[in-house]
Amino acid sequence: MKTIGIIGGMSYESTTIYYNTINQVIKDKLGGLNSAKILLQSVNFAEIEKLQKENKWQESGEILGSIAKKLENAGADFIILATNTMHKVANIIQNFINIEFFHITDATIKALNLKNIKKIGLLGTKYSLKDDFLKDKFKQNGFEVIIPNDDDINLINDIIFKELCVGKISKKSYEIYIKIIENFKSKGVQAIVLGCTEIGLLINEKNSPLPVFDTAIIHAKFSALKSIGEKFE
Repeated sequence: MKTIGIIGGMSYESTTIYYNTINQVIKDKLGGLNSAKILLQSVNFAEIEKLQKENKWQESGEILGSIAKKLENAGADFIILATNTMHKVANIIQNFINIEFFHITDATIKALNLKNIKKIGLLGTKYSLKDDFLKDKFKQNGFEVIIPNDDDINLINDIIFKELCVGKISKKSYEIYIKIIENFKSKGVQAIVLGCTEIGLLINEKNSPLPVFDTAIIHAKFSALKSIGEKFE
């Protein structure tokens, strides 16, 4: 079994999802008392979020890159980042290490291809939606990507940072997200990609009018299978 190095804490809510999901997959696959080999280091999200607001992506990337190097030195076989937004600095992180950085979008693309989905509605933070680092990766792999309008992007972002990141779930926020998803549906979108690891706390396959691809769950499951040499199906 390979050791998974996780950079977490952005937020701790989603990091918990990663930890639990990875271990559940290992338990289901191997049975008995088997659990995942994990090295986890969490950051203080307040410090990273401040750098996001100040547009200091190089600095934040170097912080995460140095953590990745520590995890490599401690014995990690590959690194995952338990957040979508900070994949903006994925290349910086990879340059710090000599092992694989397993990208969240690579896992999601494999899951979408298994279901023959080609037109997606992307939800996420304003950094993920207004920048191209996630969208371009999907487009380069043959996907049509639809994003919300600017007003809706700001609403989505506020709900993520002011509510979901601190574990707050509200009916009003759920209704806002559902309205945005209904708009996606009217544009012929086949599925929703939750391009923020916190959104799954609010929206899921059971309460969405469109199929949901939760990047946090997909990334975690794929990482678990990767650690034991199995394919994602």
